[in-house]
Amino acid sequence: MSYSANLPINFGGIDEAEYSSFEAARVLVLPVSYEGTVSYGAGTGAGAMAIINASRNMELYDEETDAEVYKIGIHTLEEFAPRHTPEAMMDGLFERSKEILKVEKFLCMLGGEHSLSAPVIRAHAEKFHNLSILQIDAHADLRDEYDGTLHSHASIMARVVKDLRIPSVQVGIRSISAEEARSLDSGLPTKIFWAKDIVGRTDWIDEAINSLTENVYLTIDIDGLDPSLVSTTGTPEPGGLGWYEVLTLIRKLAEKRRVVGMDLVEFSKTENSDAPAFLCAKLVYKSLAYIFQNDTPKVRGKLN
Repeated sequence: MSYSANLPINFGGIDEAEYSSFEAARVLVLPVSYEGTVSYGAGTGAGAMAIINASRNMELYDEETDAEVYKIGIHTLEEFAPRHTPEAMMDGLFERSKEILKVEKFLCMLGGEHSLSAPVIRAHAEKFHNLSILQIDAHADLRDEYDGTLHSHASIMARVVKDLRIPSVQVGIRSISAEEARSLDSGLPTKIFWAKDIVGRTDWIDEAINSLTENVYLTIDIDGLDPSLVSTTGTPEPGGLGWYEVLTLIRKLAEKRRVVGMDLVEFSKTENSDAPAFLCAKLVYKSLAYIFQNDTPKVRGKLN
């Protein structure tokens, strides 16, 4: 049996209570099991726990920031179970998110489908002034409703920019309906960086970050990356972002803005999906390394 198989079932497989307990943690990881409005591939309901399981195999030293990021304290909360209706799910997750944010810790939600981001963002908007959203995604998600519900994975950004009027930057978009395209001319507080214009480049990143406010919530739909990297997602789209493009974006975001919360969604657990699950875990861990770079002691005393 491998060493990792004996590690606790928490994000990172952290077996030291001083770094994994609720009291010691600066970061709370909330896994959410839900795929109530999926419209194509299945498996996102099991995605969060698959990412956590994969994370137990990561090296906890990050060579780029020269830090053992988990030593800021990362606690994995109990899995948030699905409710019977989309409305009940969104209401329940909103109340749970508000409750978590009261303890003054950083919330990282793992989905699950992308609809889950809306209530978590709403809770952050109530707590943090001058909030904006950075969305990494293949899809604009600006439909007013989809399949008969306002709380669809295809409507999450409609809830954010139309209902809550939270300014947003959408990166990597390469799939949009005619309805959504028309809505872009109605003065929505969002700016899109289309995949066709940015893939393979990084000279757009400063403009994207400069379009955001002081406090930023980061939402990562894993289908924003190219399906050659993550094919196990609900609605894969060709022509997506690369690993280092995404890392550069998040690193510069953390340098220039205050990231107050984040999520990663739309990973689908299917047969032979271990490598994509590991990528998702690594992307979350790298994001935390950037966000908390100034708060983690250095191992070698220098950045690479």
